Amino acid sequence: MKSVALPEVLRRQILEEARAALPGECCGLVEGFLESDAYRVTALHPARNLAAKPDRFEIASEDHFQAFKAARAGGHSLIGCYHSHPNGRAEPSAADKAGGGEENFLWLIAAGESLQAFVYRRGEFSAVGWMTPA
Repeated sequence: MKSVALPEVLRRQILEEARAALPGECCGLVEGFLESDAYRVTALHPARNLAAKPDRFEIASEDHFQAFKAARAGGHSLIGCYHSHPNGRAEPSAADKAGGGEENFLWLIAAGESLQAFVYRRGEFSAVGWMTPA
């Protein structure tokens, strides 16, 4: 089973962005690296949500490109995304399942004060455990 190491300051950042985006969804990209079976998160890249509906997210392509460049400059990769479910649960929704597609991509989903991690693999989301960042 894979796990994710997310520094507390970054966990708080996602939850704060989720509150600020209400009633819509916040979204962004996750920078870091995969080490053995652990996703190591090193930075977050908030993005503009271009979705037409408040209960969806669509990361602005310009923001995606800037995050990609920043991650590469730091010697890392974009290993995942994050977004919020303002009126839902911290688990993949039907829209998330329909929009997933990149293998082994980490998804962090916030709802209220909860933040959960999932990995998209072979057309499904699997829950990922948390570990204390080193």
